[in-house]
Amino acid sequence: MPTDQQRDVIGHQGSAFVTACPGAGKTRTMVERARRLTDSPEDRRGVAFLSFTNAAIDELEERLRAFGSLPSPLFPSFIGTFDRFLWQFLIAPFGIPGSTATPRLVPDKDDWEVKPYGKAQSLHLKCFDRATGSVVAAFAKGEGFDVSARDISPYETRARNIISVARAIGHVDFEDVRICVREHLADPAFSARVGAALGARFREIVVDEAQDCNPADLAIVSWLRKSSIVVKVICDPHQSIYKFRGGVTDELLRFADTFVAEDRLPMSGNFRSTPAICAAIAALRPPGARTEPDKPLGRYKEDRTPVHLLSYSGSGVSARIGPKFSELVRPFGIPFDQTPVLASTRASAAKAIGQPTLKATTHKTLLLAQVAMNYHFAFAAGNRREALIALHRITLVVQGHINSAGDYHTYIADNGLEDGRWRPAIIAVANGLRFDPADAPDQWLAKARALVGRDVVKGLNINQRLKSHGDLAAALSGAPPEASPPRTIHSAKGAEFPAVCVVMTSQTAGKIMDYLEGRTTNSADEDARKIYVAASRAERLLALAVPRSSASRMRALLAGTGCKVQLHEI
Repeated sequence: MPTDQQRDVIGHQGSAFVTACPGAGKTRTMVERARRLTDSPEDRRGVAFLSFTNAAIDELEERLRAFGSLPSPLFPSFIGTFDRFLWQFLIAPFGIPGSTATPRLVPDKDDWEVKPYGKAQSLHLKCFDRATGSVVAAFAKGEGFDVSARDISPYETRARNIISVARAIGHVDFEDVRICVREHLADPAFSARVGAALGARFREIVVDEAQDCNPADLAIVSWLRKSSIVVKVICDPHQSIYKFRGGVTDELLRFADTFVAEDRLPMSGNFRSTPAICAAIAALRPPGARTEPDKPLGRYKEDRTPVHLLSYSGSGVSARIGPKFSELVRPFGIPFDQTPVLASTRASAAKAIGQPTLKATTHKTLLLAQVAMNYHFAFAAGNRREALIALHRITLVVQGHINSAGDYHTYIADNGLEDGRWRPAIIAVANGLRFDPADAPDQWLAKARALVGRDVVKGLNINQRLKSHGDLAAALSGAPPEASPPRTIHSAKGAEFPAVCVVMTSQTAGKIMDYLEGRTTNSADEDARKIYVAASRAERLLALAVPRSSASRMRALLAGTGCKVQLHEI
């Protein structure tokens, strides 16, 4: 039985801007909307469902098919990522402006190396604006290059050359695709023709998780709507945590203002979480967005479990967080692999459970060990497909088939391996690289050399490619027994778990509290939204690990929305 708000969305006939809180049941609502559209005999056009991650699309397609809301074959409907929609309808049929080459997707183009001369430090192509070739100073600094102290101009010249040559031969990634789409749509005649064609195929286009748009995406959504296509935009602006790729929190709110009041629809019922968690989620929004907590409606609506505040001392993330969280989880009987510890970085999450971490490295042995461990960990934490691809990529680097991670997809395409025929062999390697804690790191290294060295490029020595390293033991270390898996907040976005522990670090906690208390409009808005996203993943048990200097402020903030809180000094 849908709520009144869900019923409004299901039955809404025109374009709409839907603001959905965490756990609002928007996937189920979209399924019912699709059912209504596909059951209508007077209009046989399709429906397009777009989102921004493969995980979201997989879940939506599974639900739509389970409820019989999509025809088979799918045509004329469409389900896919926003990237795939742009590629299929605006680039593959029409090509790249100014190029006669057939477009070819190269997804890891961001990882291409930019070196102006042989012995120069390399930067990745992601450090440069794809339209202009100019450096993005913050990204370059993240790779150890301070543009205020060093001359970046030779790198920009090289980057522009790489971008120009790649475009001329048709090698583009999805960032290039957006630039090409913008150029196509700048032609009024082209824009009108394609808009009419899409309107003839689709009676409605649903853009889910629209907070993950960047400005280019939002401009395309606006164009679809101006082309007289019914567009449903569904989002939670407070979950925008992709600032690094140009996220659109303020722009999205301004876009919402272009809809009349009747087309702005809320979904504020939370079917996921307990009353305390719903109240905590409200507290973690900006001060102006806390009118009232979301209403708990699901199976935990009567659950009185409090939110647990773990106050820890020291300047770094405390290893006591994990054991204390495990102590809280144990009485609920929840399997530990369903109780992640979430932080902005995996290193911070790993520190919270006492798992050793390594700094960023280019050492091939350490990289192979890390991805092998991540692969086996992925069976508990999800993302198995990505973990297997990462293992395949580093294996090819070690074997000498590719020079860097950025060459991976080009190698796959050139060797006709898009069908995944490489997977069985890599799964066998992965199984062989499982680390037995009873073994010494050198025993694992000998096994790795034997497994990976079978297909090493002729003339290369596997012992030289995989050298011993003092940090190998740390790279192979697993989580402590009965520990929750450490994960990044970004990796958990869109998921839900029975229990969640969210880690705030001493470097960001104070600024986040200033922002949430309305004392400043500092740059902590993105960090605050990450905490909001992480906390809203929890169904029944939520713990917030906060530095002692900020614990009392967090407790007062949560209490302000009626959240029941239990404080633990650890």
